[in-house]
Amino acid sequence: MRYNCALTTDCVIFKGDVAVLIRRKYPPFQGMYALPGGFVEEGETVEAACAREAKEETGLDVRHLRFVGVYAEPDRDPRGRTVSCAFLAEADLADLQAGDDAAAAELVEHWQDEDLAFDHMKILLDALELRRASS
Repeated sequence: MRYNCALTTDCVIFKGDVAVLIRRKYPPFQGMYALPGGFVEEGETVEAACAREAKEETGLDVRHLRFVGVYAEPDRDPRGRTVSCAFLAEADLADLQAGDDAAAAELVEHWQDEDLAFDHMKILLDALELRRASS
């Protein structure tokens, strides 16, 4: 039996109840809102990958990463099997700007009303619950 899946990470950053989201530059879900994140590189921890991907896609230096959960539904990514470790992070939003494979990086006030890529709505809702429980 052969197993094959990729390890990814997603980063949730809030300012109040407003979320930092990117617009995806490439398929899948091109043009849709998504969390900053991506594939974990060889020899990299999931935390380091989360910080690197957030920096590459939003220009933000994240800190105080808190584990939100593991997201592993077999069909969460149409490109193939991925397992994501999601983190809630803090950042100074003054440097928010799109980079890498993000067409835009934005503060999205009504993110709950958006059609988000992947399973990012679930991740955002879980992160919001974690944040509220620890306040």
